[in-house]
Amino acid sequence: MSGSGTTAADDPLRSAVRRLRSRGCWADAAALLDTGAGDARTALERAALLVERSLFSGEGWADAEDALRTAEALAGDDEERGAAACERGRLAYAATRLGVRDRADEARSALGRAAALLSPTSPGRPLLDFRRGLVAEHIGEAPQAARAAFRRAQQGAEEQRDALLLSCVRHHQARLSLLDGELTDARQGFTEALRIRMELGHLIGVAPVLAGLAECEPEPAAARLRAEAARLFRLLGGIPVWLAPTLAAVPAHPEPDV
Repeated sequence: MSGSGTTAADDPLRSAVRRLRSRGCWADAAALLDTGAGDARTALERAALLVERSLFSGEGWADAEDALRTAEALAGDDEERGAAACERGRLAYAATRLGVRDRADEARSALGRAAALLSPTSPGRPLLDFRRGLVAEHIGEAPQAARAAFRRAQQGAEEQRDALLLSCVRHHQARLSLLDGELTDARQGFTEALRIRMELGHLIGVAPVLAGLAECEPEPAAARLRAEAARLFRLLGGIPVWLAPTLAAVPAHPEPDV
């Protein structure tokens, strides 16, 4: 997950953008921000939407690059430049993780640049920590470094009351626990992430958590969870794309208990 976050202070425009984003309608959400594309904050939000679309769908890379270059050009201070660098790292991470192009060095460099630009008390620090954790987890294959980054991100998300980011952190903490065979911790993390996403109505994030939770449960509960994840995956047109190998062949309705 992207973990861009939500706040109680969102205005009606941002609320509409968030609703569209939560259903995978990134292009429509970005179109709502077009009228303010000359503003640094709005340009960055638009770039973040299109970067997330590439991560979830494996498409729209050129649009994401164009939007990100605009955001980088409009950034006027270290906070804005750091936020743009964080999105640059996320785009490079997405391309690497999905096998589009190996941009691992660019991802690390951009996130390192963001860390240098953002102050220790910056509101963008928890999101940066989360993304550095993703790079450590999926590209660097360094679970201990990922855990440390996720702990920092969790603390920051809790302090900022950023529910969506917290759900993303708990999801990935649960995944690491699952890989370590710590089923109780994994189940707890996946369950918390699922609860938050259901409360937020963040539909695009539900299937990955259901698929993870299925790995913690015995049959037939696991089959039911996978079937629900597969139903949502198909409902959203096959996103997120990285679930295709896991869910594409799963029936939408599990076999009845016998």
